[in-house]
Amino acid sequence: MEDLSDRELERFLQENTAAKFFCGFSLLEKTPDHSYFSVLRKKIGTERLAKMFNQLIENLRSKGLVSNVFTFIDASKMVSKIALWEERDKAIKKGEEKLNNDVVKKFASDKQARFGCKGKNKFWFGYKRHVAACMKKGFITKVAITPANITDAKGLKHVCPEGGLIYADKAYCDKPAQDSIKKKNCISKAILKNHMKEKDFRRDAKIAKLRMPYEHIFSKMDKKVRYKGVAKTQFQGFMQAMVFNFKKLINIDSTPVFT
Repeated sequence: MEDLSDRELERFLQENTAAKFFCGFSLLEKTPDHSYFSVLRKKIGTERLAKMFNQLIENLRSKGLVSNVFTFIDASKMVSKIALWEERDKAIKKGEEKLNNDVVKKFASDKQARFGCKGKNKFWFGYKRHVAACMKKGFITKVAITPANITDAKGLKHVCPEGGLIYADKAYCDKPAQDSIKKKNCISKAILKNHMKEKDFRRDAKIAKLRMPYEHIFSKMDKKVRYKGVAKTQFQGFMQAMVFNFKKLINIDSTPVFT
């Protein structure tokens, strides 16, 4: 919730009285060191955390706070490493012309991270976070992490709900996304690209307006990748989504979802 590293969390628990009480420690009780948190993550594991996340969503659904009627879907970048000069130099020494997605796995410390691009000139190295959120209250219902070179349209299949209307941007109007939407018995409300014959500017303006309140979801999450590999980064994605949902529960002053 405080977006701290393991070492920062160790110190935070040592020095912050409110943090101690929140985590169940008494004032003079010894708190864990940084190594404890990595051990705890390994014990929980991504698969078990996925079950916990899904249980949270089912509890929200049983309280009437989540449904599949209207779903906001989008994706955002997760940056693994900003500078890759060392990796580039290694690639050149090995006779490679450039460092791209075909060769980067040979030289990067994170073998599953890839280069991604948004638009024509916004590049990053790492992963992509695909998110589905219920437009009833704004809770995140699904989250999936893929390498950054997986397009939004291809990543949709990991977060598309069963039935309902899908509100998405232009990245989801292509055939791969539309096929995933149809397979899940959903109705597409994706904004169309300007060159498409079916383009209706008034319709798409309304869709953009409906999507706007939910686009803040990504601004609330750290875009830096904390771990290496898809599985561990998926763990980060689940944790951040759960924290986002718990904070939203507090904001809407809801009844408890766990008993």
